[in-house]
Amino acid sequence: MEYEVIENYELKKHTTFKIGGCAKRAFFPQTKEAFIELLKELPNPIVLGGCSNVLISSEGIDADVILTTKLNNFSIENNKIFAQCGVKAPMLSKEAESKSLSGMEFMIGFPGSIGGAVFMNASAHSQAISDTFLSCHIFDTEKKEILELNKEEMNFSYRTSVMQKKPYILIDATFELRPDDKNEITSIMNRNLEFRKDRQPNLTLPNTGSIFRNPPNDSAGRLLEKAGVKGLKQGGAEVWTGHANFIVNTNNATSTDVLILMNKMYNEVKEKYTIELVPEVKFIRTIGVSKTEDELWDTMLNKK
Repeated sequence: MEYEVIENYELKKHTTFKIGGCAKRAFFPQTKEAFIELLKELPNPIVLGGCSNVLISSEGIDADVILTTKLNNFSIENNKIFAQCGVKAPMLSKEAESKSLSGMEFMIGFPGSIGGAVFMNASAHSQAISDTFLSCHIFDTEKKEILELNKEEMNFSYRTSVMQKKPYILIDATFELRPDDKNEITSIMNRNLEFRKDRQPNLTLPNTGSIFRNPPNDSAGRLLEKAGVKGLKQGGAEVWTGHANFIVNTNNATSTDVLILMNKMYNEVKEKYTIELVPEVKFIRTIGVSKTEDELWDTMLNKK
């Protein structure tokens, strides 16, 4: 079979947060066929891509994990780009630039993969995945079958897609871009990189990007800044002093450190503005292993 499997695999080496315990087993499929076979055979596997928007429990995960890092085939034909779920977003952005195709400039600074970008309808600088999306193949983990979905069926909205509401795993996706002047595309990408450099921590300070989603007609960063959370610390985790909607791992932070800090941020905004921020980061854990972590996370999801 075309995959590698490693037992008790430490996940923090894959996360941009550099936080995470061990998975029971980690599978690395090398082909689409092997990926689909694993999805059919394994009971309730957790699928991870670039691990740039996730917080994984330091207690580990009592489950099988599939990492899509080797599913990185892509092709460009005319204005259309086909990409497997494990293709890195910045690499695809650069490939589009090389073909003078516009629509993916916003992804140049993203550390994640296409699977995650489609899942959350990634967006920045007035561009979004949904702008260029044509269709995709997903695996329905309940029906154990492959479906092809068009843009309308994906129900895209701000940082949301149907994949967050149904048991769907992305296999690959097709996009249609717009021909444009290569110099203009390069210029936009450079501006986007400068913007991120000025307003977001780079990965020398391990982080997972924005912690909370923007509420309607407002900015989570603005609210958190006004609430005075910059510089707050918990264990090895700290709210970045450059932007209040980022947490950085300064000294071997644990997932509990991050969750306690997230709750402090959440509560400060809730108390001052009666606005309940919604986490953008996805927390992955085995429910019941850490009651403290379960309670901290459920509080922010209004489950308690």
